[in-house]
Amino acid sequence: MTRPAALVTGSAKGAGRAMALALAADGYDVAVHYLTSAAEAESVAAQAAAAGVETVVLRADVRDERQARSLVDDAHAAFGRLDVLINNVGDYHHGPLHELSGDVWRDMIASNLNSTFYTCQQAVALLKRAPGGGRIINIGYAGAEQVRARPGIVAYGIAKTGVILYSKALAKSLAADGITVNVISPGVLENSVSQPVEEIPMGRLGTLDELVGAVRYLLSPEAAYVTGVTVEVAGGWNV
Repeated sequence: MTRPAALVTGSAKGAGRAMALALAADGYDVAVHYLTSAAEAESVAAQAAAAGVETVVLRADVRDERQARSLVDDAHAAFGRLDVLINNVGDYHHGPLHELSGDVWRDMIASNLNSTFYTCQQAVALLKRAPGGGRIINIGYAGAEQVRARPGIVAYGIAKTGVILYSKALAKSLAADGITVNVISPGVLENSVSQPVEEIPMGRLGTLDELVGAVRYLLSPEAAYVTGVTVEVAGGWNV
């Protein structure tokens, strides 16, 4: 019996690395994706392989539709199946709204929203072949479901809200196929660029292990009836 296989985008570092290693520990063959961090991606793949699974390292700029779609196909070809897609790639920007440039705007949309759309659209046909139904997890941002003014991160926030709306639509359209599509929206984690602990009701940073815990739940058999939801791992931030 072959092992299930997963593709985690942006898995050379940070949260993506943590998710990829957790999946390997849970018995998934893992495609480790990177754009510029080749050495780090190779290191993640080596650590994942130590768990006794197969790994492959794949490079792609998922902001580009052709490369994003090829990435999904290459992951499937490496293992002969695809059961899980986790879209972790997404640049972040914070700054005064009046200084927001068109280049930054386009990159926020391309790296967060467009990349998610491209990989998901390509993966659907492959996930339909997964025994028991495939799983998609897209990474959002705590509070992105709320329509609120956030001038400092407006492009990023709009892109992440788009990810949530797209994920819900995809979840509804794929429910009859047994494929679940959900969003995990982290708040301020231990590796976050900014760490406004004073704004967090729990008064502390979240850990990557806590983020991984949400991933494991959504991939578990117990979550087979959970689709189209956003799970916030944020300690009450932005509630």
